[in-house]
Amino acid sequence: MASCVHCGFCLEVCPTYKLTGDENNSPRGRLRLWREEAEGKLAQDPWTDFYTSECVGCLACESACPANVPYGEIFEQIRHQHVATHRSRPPLSLRLAAALATRPALFNFVMLPARLLRAVGLVRHRFLFQGQPAVLESTAAYAKRLMDQHRPTGPRVAFLTGCLMESVFREINFATIRVLIENNVQVLIPPDQGCCGAFQEHTGLDGVDALRTQNRQAFGSLQVDAVVSNSSGCGLALGKALQGQHQVRDVLGFLGEIGPVARARRDDSARVYVDLPCHLVHGQKAPGIPANVLNATGYDWSLAPQARDCCGSGGVYNIQKPENAREILTRKSAFLNDAAGDPVILATSNHVCMMQWNSARTGGLVQRPYSVKHVIQLLDPGPQFSVRSSN
Repeated sequence: MASCVHCGFCLEVCPTYKLTGDENNSPRGRLRLWREEAEGKLAQDPWTDFYTSECVGCLACESACPANVPYGEIFEQIRHQHVATHRSRPPLSLRLAAALATRPALFNFVMLPARLLRAVGLVRHRFLFQGQPAVLESTAAYAKRLMDQHRPTGPRVAFLTGCLMESVFREINFATIRVLIENNVQVLIPPDQGCCGAFQEHTGLDGVDALRTQNRQAFGSLQVDAVVSNSSGCGLALGKALQGQHQVRDVLGFLGEIGPVARARRDDSARVYVDLPCHLVHGQKAPGIPANVLNATGYDWSLAPQARDCCGSGGVYNIQKPENAREILTRKSAFLNDAAGDPVILATSNHVCMMQWNSARTGGLVQRPYSVKHVIQLLDPGPQFSVRSSN
């Protein structure tokens, strides 16, 4: 906290400061409050608790900071301290969800109705976008089936299936498996992997260390060329667990290096607008989604306006602070109302961001039709794809 030089560069990228104009509702304002409490200059105060809870956790301030203040690490520690000392308390629904996330088999069972409803098109929740997830077959079983069928011989990767991604949005995992195998990548699903710990980080709840230990044991000794994730938030959290063992790669960045198989060029008026998740560009410090990957989708594409700014999802921020999240998204999604293209597709690489972008449609922020897709789905050869075996 002492390394902050109060230059103010973080102010112009902070979503809550831009909403309120309140210095305390900015990264340097929060750092000052936390430091003065730690030094005994400021008594514990409800206003400090409030401004701490207001932070989205987007980490844009880290990208803007010339002094390299580890704001995200400090924020994670403070949030955990506030929960541990009962200065804040996540709602019961989030505490239950966090507990379920640590028990993948139970989580997958409990979310079976959500997969079924999405599969038959009966989606009623504002965050649930259209999709066709497998109701019963797991990503691990699907990957084994396709590996046995196609027998790729190229790079070998270990894949993080995720908890919410696997239990609700499984079709994105299946698309990821197809794309990797079509690109001659061998896919391993570590059977003992668990939740990455992002849910606990976002809520300040206990259990992060145990989950990181579990994933170090599941991934650490594997002989693979890369560990990959198709969710930027999960990839950032897993990277903390595997530090010193493996570098966790975003699957789109990995594909960009090997050069993905390209889909046929589309000749219609469809247009893709690409949004960059905060935990990809500010958390994992990736420059973005590689252009050769986006070109390989076959679509005309461009970055969305304010593509590097937060959409307001913030892990569970849009549940804990729905008014703020909606206002952030209102400003960011307004361009879709007049965007060129028919159909219009908003593409990103994080399922929680996809949920937030879908709420712009269900919440009436965007009046024209559009769909929300993961970029990996735009590369997908489809469930019936076939490739020639190298053997």
